[in-house]
Amino acid sequence: MATIDDKRRTLESVKPFKLVKYVAVSSLMVIIVCTVLISGFITQRGRAILLHKSEQYALLVAENLNHQVFFQFTLPTLIAEGEIRLSRPSQYDRLDKVVRNTIHGFAVKQVNIYDPEQVLTYSTDKERIGTKGDIGADFERALKEQSVSRLSVDETLFLGISWGAGDNELKTYLPMWEERPMSLKKGKVLGVFEITQDVTADYRIIHRFQWIIVSSILIFVGILFLTILMIARRADRIISLRARERERLEEKLHQSERLAALGEMIAGVSHEIRNPLGIIRSTAELLNDRIEDERQKRFSSIIVEESTRLNDILTEFLDFARPKAIRPAQCRIEEILERNLKVLEAEFQRLNVTVERDYRTGAYSLEADCDLLFRAFVNLLANALQAMPQGGMLQVRTEVLNGKGGPRQVEVQIKDTGHGIPSDVRKKIFNPFFTTREKGTGLGLAIVQNIVDNHNGDIEVVSREGEGTAIIIRLPLIQSPHGSGDGTPE
Repeated sequence: MATIDDKRRTLESVKPFKLVKYVAVSSLMVIIVCTVLISGFITQRGRAILLHKSEQYALLVAENLNHQVFFQFTLPTLIAEGEIRLSRPSQYDRLDKVVRNTIHGFAVKQVNIYDPEQVLTYSTDKERIGTKGDIGADFERALKEQSVSRLSVDETLFLGISWGAGDNELKTYLPMWEERPMSLKKGKVLGVFEITQDVTADYRIIHRFQWIIVSSILIFVGILFLTILMIARRADRIISLRARERERLEEKLHQSERLAALGEMIAGVSHEIRNPLGIIRSTAELLNDRIEDERQKRFSSIIVEESTRLNDILTEFLDFARPKAIRPAQCRIEEILERNLKVLEAEFQRLNVTVERDYRTGAYSLEADCDLLFRAFVNLLANALQAMPQGGMLQVRTEVLNGKGGPRQVEVQIKDTGHGIPSDVRKKIFNPFFTTREKGTGLGLAIVQNIVDNHNGDIEVVSREGEGTAIIIRLPLIQSPHGSGDGTPE
């Protein structure tokens, strides 16, 4: 079975859960990923809408261009000259004029017309006329009366987000058909239109819109992240406080278990010693009354004195092993302290100790066992006197605390100007049988802690070597009906 020290070392070896760090890092990663995905999705949707709009725009231009070319160039040329030969400057200039007038006002960068053999018969770029194109499957689809668009993008994309906008062109291939007057039906396909649109401005608008979205989302999620971070830090503080409280309660439970086992042993041994000790004392007192020899009478007096001292030690052991159940009654701490100070007044004068009182409680009523508190304060005041053998000042201060979310408490502070308690000793002063004095039992402060615990209070020690010690006790004004006032350690 693992010991308490082994369990404590195991708990200390486990690294605490850093809630704030975990939430901060995980939230930041989620926010960044979501921002990128949302921005990429919106950008892609914008591109798809822009592409569809540009395709419809090109289709409108092609229909208008097809109509104008057929009725203003093809038919008049065939009637006037009997054939179409664009190598003739007059025919080319006439067609070029019709095309440019038709696309005027449209965002069209270039128009090419290919014959069914994919030879470029007309282009707004005159130098390319007569060359054979290499369009491939898109050209064949256009000949089958299907429109095809190809986007040429000069930009850097990462996860769907544009990181730099360049020049963008959209090439659309559409059939060039024979017009039939007074009919909605299309004639045979005569060639293919290649309409090139400059969509750089549109894509730059999408680029700016994309970064507006990214910035807006980052600002929003940044505010959300800071809110989550503040909540997480508060939760982390609450968890840390609860963890420390749990450790304190576990330590208190382990201490109570140890004290309970120790108390049972002490109680049994003390009873076994106390009976013969009583016989020894009564016999020594009887002998002291009957002996007339002064020397022998002095020996019997020593026996009575030491047996009395030993009986007091056993009484202290029994009080520690089996503390009395508290009997709450209405009382005031100041009255109990005044009784203690009056009892020790002669000792104060003998040691040249000045007592300073500072009572700040005002009107209040305390449920407590006055006799047990009297005994606790006697031990504390006695320890303070022992810490000032050359004289000094003893400060006794009281105050009522308004607990935040908890019960109201009365606070008692007993402060001396003695030699103080070393830090390595401070952790042990409430341990049973721990003492720095030659004749001490080491149970005084342990009994004080039992009395305070049974009143559902707490005790705190503040000390610096060479500057004195302050013992602070806080007791609730009203005892809980489920408190530990049954005489057993918590």
